[in-house]
Amino acid sequence: MVDPQGKVVAATRDLRNQPAMAHFTPKSPRRVASAVVCHSVFTSGRCHIVVAQQVFHNGDWTIYSAAPTLPFAVYPGAMALLIAGTVIFTIAVAYGARHTVTHSLKPVDAIRAQLDHIQSTDLGRRVPVPMAKDEIYRLARSVNQTLDRLEDVLEQQRRFCSDASHELRSPITAIRAQMEDALLAPQDVDPAGLCNAVLPSVERLQSIASDLLTLTRLDAGVPYERRPVDLAELVAMELNGHRMSREIVQHLATGVTVSGDRMRLGQLISNLVQNAQRHASSTITITVRRADGDPRFPEKAAELEVLDDGAGVAADQRETVFQRFTRLDTARSRDAGGVGLGLPIARQIAESHGGTLTIQDSAQGARFVVRLPLSP
Repeated sequence: MVDPQGKVVAATRDLRNQPAMAHFTPKSPRRVASAVVCHSVFTSGRCHIVVAQQVFHNGDWTIYSAAPTLPFAVYPGAMALLIAGTVIFTIAVAYGARHTVTHSLKPVDAIRAQLDHIQSTDLGRRVPVPMAKDEIYRLARSVNQTLDRLEDVLEQQRRFCSDASHELRSPITAIRAQMEDALLAPQDVDPAGLCNAVLPSVERLQSIASDLLTLTRLDAGVPYERRPVDLAELVAMELNGHRMSREIVQHLATGVTVSGDRMRLGQLISNLVQNAQRHASSTITITVRRADGDPRFPEKAAELEVLDDGAGVAADQRETVFQRFTRLDTARSRDAGGVGLGLPIARQIAESHGGTLTIQDSAQGARFVVRLPLSP
């Protein structure tokens, strides 16, 4: 017991002649307060819960009472309950997390299983797309779109290999037949006549091999050096290098310059001229000029036009002719020299230079129009 002056006036036996066990007092208007006090007058060194209660008798007298704090182990039941609850809660959280993750990854496992069964001979299969439009949904759609592109590429490759094999087989068969005939009757063989008979087939083989190599390089995107090329000058040079069997009408504007590979652009012109020679009745008109009004070219474009007076190309077949190994009629037969690669190569060269190659309307014949960006 502490008097209003803070002097201990009474204490239990074990605390006699000791200072006050605490110095806090209740805050008005409360008359009772409590606190945990450690390392005070208590000899055990443990912490105690001290309760201070004030009474009024000619001043505020404070009565302090203390009890030791009990360790948690004093309540084994509470400890066991807490441990059991913690274990159960941990197991529940782990099970719930595992169930959630397993359920979330089921669509991924289905995609993986389907991909494991897809082979190059069965590209028509697709992975399942989940209903929920989440990240896995977008992943499945991306995988299916990739499989679509892969199937198209492989189908194109198979068709290309089949067509190439067919084209190569014809001249090889012709050469073999002529050589076998010569072996059966060597005494009747005229070497010069045999060479003249075999040479067209060899030239055809060489042409096919050259075109296939060009397509391979274009497909691979082999880089090339871009230099300013005067389109009218290049057309004139290509025409001088060909033996023309048709009348050529030229309208070549000067100063039409494009940026590109001179050799490839020359091959583009050569392919278009050769195609026109095969199908023109009597006249081929070649025009080089500046063109505008095309939304694909913000600035004016260089335009090369090759027009023949032949039968022309039907509107519904104008894209078909740019497919590889395509012939629309007997005019594109092997005897006429058409392999079906010249126009596809020409279009790929134009596109690799940032331009276009299309067939436009004309009063008579086929009108091939190349548009390329002008050189800055």
